[in-house]
Amino acid sequence: MVLFIIGNGLAAIAPSFELLLLSRVVTGFAHGVFFSIGSTIAASLVPKDKRATAISIMFAGLTVAIVTGVPLGTYIGQNFGWRATFIGVALLGLVGAIASLALVPKNIKQSAPLRLIDQLKVIKNPSILLVLAITAFGYGGTFVTFTYLTPLLEEVTGFSSNMTSVFLLIYGIAIAIGNIIGGKVSNNKPGKALLVMFALQAIVLFVLYFTASSQIFAIITLFFMGILAFSNVPALQLYVVKMAEKYLPGTEDVASALNIAAFNVGIAIGAYVGGMVVESSLGIEATPWVGGILVIVGFLLTLVLFKREKI
Repeated sequence: MVLFIIGNGLAAIAPSFELLLLSRVVTGFAHGVFFSIGSTIAASLVPKDKRATAISIMFAGLTVAIVTGVPLGTYIGQNFGWRATFIGVALLGLVGAIASLALVPKNIKQSAPLRLIDQLKVIKNPSILLVLAITAFGYGGTFVTFTYLTPLLEEVTGFSSNMTSVFLLIYGIAIAIGNIIGGKVSNNKPGKALLVMFALQAIVLFVLYFTASSQIFAIITLFFMGILAFSNVPALQLYVVKMAEKYLPGTEDVASALNIAAFNVGIAIGAYVGGMVVESSLGIEATPWVGGILVIVGFLLTLVLFKREKI
């Protein structure tokens, strides 16, 4: 959190574009570590059969932040300048740091620090690597569409920019709901839950391809797309922790951190593939079904791992 505060503070006072980029790198260092350790802490505070629910509650904070932070940050930037947005984020980081210091239990069991060579064993384990690939494709598939959702709703569905903002807010609320639901259904068999969620997610993306031109049906589809977009996060995070517990006890934090990186890789893959689709002859209206194909890849990888591990 200290790195997060410093990074956003530097961004607020950056005199050049180069320093602004550097400040974002500093902030990025904090991102993956915070969420990986946060999910591990959340899982350690509850019984084993409630770990996915605990992870989903922690990530619910992220979904609430998306719903409220994006429009609030945009409003502040438009009315008070972009530097004010970074100042506001740094202040929120200070609140987060104080809250973590005050509220995170002091008696959490900590394993001995791992040697670098032991940490590298994580990326050599086939089951853990498979979870990372599942995360990248299964989670990233939605971002083929989500990255270009605003122009899709405006250019294909025909909504105004103001109406699009309202529907994006509804989408964010659906994400928060889906995140909690995903946690509840993933506590015992995360692999089985992922198979169902990925199948539904792919179906919804394919349906959106056909409903995008209808305002009423597009919004209905968009709501279900939001429900499923983050529902797989708790299961994916619990899955990689279970694999680390099974094959490399003591490396749960490292595996969790790698899975957070896989989420970001998935977002990057989805956005890049979406850009290629938009610039191709297929056009922006094809992003849903292309995203659905990526999710199907995640589904098939999950099926392989589930048959092997039965978890």
